[in-house]
Amino acid sequence: MQRGRSGFLGIDASDSLSLQERLERFPWGLIILLTITVLFGLVILYSAVGGQENLHFIYKQLGRFLTGMVLMFVIALMCEEKLFRHQAYLVYAIILLLLILVAVFGSVGMGARRWLDLGVMRIQPSELMKVGVILALARFYHDRAVDPHLGFRQLAGLILLILTPLGLIVKQPDLGTAVLIASVVCVIIFVAGLSWKTLIFAILIFGASLPVVWNSLHDYQRQRVETLFFPERDPLGSGYHIIQSTIAVGSGGMTGKGFLAGSQSHLDFLPERHTDFIFSVLAEEWGFLGGMVILLLYGLIILRGMMIAISAGDRFGFLLAAGVTALFTFQVVINIGMVIGLLPVVGIPLPLISYGGSSMVTILAAMGLLAHVAIYSKYHGRAVRSI
Repeated sequence: MQRGRSGFLGIDASDSLSLQERLERFPWGLIILLTITVLFGLVILYSAVGGQENLHFIYKQLGRFLTGMVLMFVIALMCEEKLFRHQAYLVYAIILLLLILVAVFGSVGMGARRWLDLGVMRIQPSELMKVGVILALARFYHDRAVDPHLGFRQLAGLILLILTPLGLIVKQPDLGTAVLIASVVCVIIFVAGLSWKTLIFAILIFGASLPVVWNSLHDYQRQRVETLFFPERDPLGSGYHIIQSTIAVGSGGMTGKGFLAGSQSHLDFLPERHTDFIFSVLAEEWGFLGGMVILLLYGLIILRGMMIAISAGDRFGFLLAAGVTALFTFQVVINIGMVIGLLPVVGIPLPLISYGGSSMVTILAAMGLLAHVAIYSKYHGRAVRSI
């Protein structure tokens, strides 16, 4: 371990580990789980896009996975333990700026302004903000480890920290991502030491604000919520996605119809089958057992994240790992709940499986932060057991 005076970005070099030490502490079990999940996802995607005729989808998704893995390793193996804590607000501010640029210069697709076109690539800053908010909140509550009680100024700062990006994301509109981020925020605030009295008060405030939230939604967003309970009212319109998705899931039975044999998928009844509704393809062709396999993989990744959070070397690492684990968990729950008709259709992709670059790279970057926490939790003598 290197020791010395302040190093890069003003961080004490005594927090550094050699590359060999970092590799020895790397959570390789997490890498194995992520890789198996993505490879399984590529098989499902192959069927969803029509097989041999559309192999370019597979190549693109594989390229995104490899790009994300490189980014994950770079983030995880950063030599300074406190780098992300010190630069959390800076990362948040940069992503917030990108969200503002989207509102002004963003490209429009499917009725939403969510992307920045950089020429060689398009990025979706709302995806990046999932990680940005986690970093900022972890730093905010780490700085208040001794006295977690918030005065008016601190409370106003916290509310501004949360509501500014949420407001920009809802305006795009991207209600699904806003709900996902809000859910993760609730988890971080709760595990940071929110009192039960405050929690109950917040729930009451939220309940009282529902009529205002409902009236502020776009017509199509209200229609999605109504469709959740009564999809049969408009079976060829707003209810079409949920009806076709639930038919696909139910028709798979215990073992499925077989690889490349899903009628809902290959006869074009199932919309967005390679992105938001890819779990329906899995359930139709691989059945209940196939669905349980992917849920088992997800469960092991989530369990790994929880173990890393519990074993973190400091409060920032704990909150960061808890936030990343909550992000992954909620994204799985919302997507699967959506395709089986338990939640409204809000456009949340299935982690590591749905086709899409921003989601894949963002999830793997978040996993890099999780691995970084694991490396330094071992450094502090709180070794995380391998799965």
